[in-house]
Amino acid sequence: MSQLTTHALPTIGKEWHLVGRPRGWPTPANFALRETALARPGPGQALVRNLYFSVDPYMRRRMDDVDSYVPPFALDQPMDGGAIGIVLASEADGLTVGDHVRHGLGWRGYAVVDAATVTVLDPTAAPLSAHLGVLGNTGLTAYAGLLRLAAVKPGDVVFVSGAAGAVGSTAGQIARLMGAARVIGSAGSDEKTRLLVDEFGFDAALNYRTGPIGEQLRRTAPDGIDVYFDNVGGDHLEAALDRLNSHGRGVLCGMSAQYNDTAPATAPHNLVLAINKRLRLEGLLVTDHHDLREQFVRAAAAWIRGGELRYRETVVAGLEHGVDAFLGMLRGENTGKMVVSLDVGAR
Repeated sequence: MSQLTTHALPTIGKEWHLVGRPRGWPTPANFALRETALARPGPGQALVRNLYFSVDPYMRRRMDDVDSYVPPFALDQPMDGGAIGIVLASEADGLTVGDHVRHGLGWRGYAVVDAATVTVLDPTAAPLSAHLGVLGNTGLTAYAGLLRLAAVKPGDVVFVSGAAGAVGSTAGQIARLMGAARVIGSAGSDEKTRLLVDEFGFDAALNYRTGPIGEQLRRTAPDGIDVYFDNVGGDHLEAALDRLNSHGRGVLCGMSAQYNDTAPATAPHNLVLAINKRLRLEGLLVTDHHDLREQFVRAAAAWIRGGELRYRETVVAGLEHGVDAFLGMLRGENTGKMVVSLDVGAR
């Protein structure tokens, strides 16, 4: 049955396009905000007005024309990613005008979505933007990596790189909730390292800008580490390989230190230690673990209600500032999840 908002439906929207593939660090010249005519939803579809969309490190890899686990962004086409919106018109059973939904067509003001690809949200259960972060794929990534890949157990010493970011800050807290005896994180400023300890409950935090991360980790974990949750790669991975104990586990979630490199990576040089120490290093893609989503959301919601899991968001207002938010996230200007909120005039 067709359902329409009581207001006139928009006919024009705006969306961000990738117009040039970056070589090294992206610049604003690689993107364009363009107007587009909006189609009416067909059978099984809905028109959604986006309220928030996510910008994430993995999107940088999608800007390169290389084979990966997710197709690259096409040039002169709208980019996509996680988004939260409200249904304006529906031609789909189970989706009603006014429903709040999570879907995969971010980077634009309006989206025509297939009902089978969206999740209806309860806007009273948590702030809507949390469903892009701590209650969304960000949180699920941390949970799946620690539960399935690292199999964190009581007494483990855990090191998380990029720990002030969305995944890292969640991973450190969940590791403690799973029984880790000591949790160490790295971040890029004294302000962020204080936050890790004072708000997120890390036992120690290392500012990688103040000295070699390998030396800092050696001092902070003299008896080694059992689990490494990697969001950075490079020198952090090299430092972790040095400190991992025999039969240690490494979760390879991201390698942000290398996403914008144009030359071969300079580290790690010590991968042979994975043999000597019988380490298990495993790559993590959240798409392999969607079967854990309901279990994770129940656990995370309870931890948040009980004050055991905290989160931060960095919110940039305005569709027109979407690329600014993305570039800022790559530079590490965010604490926690970086989210773009959309105002009516920019859609």
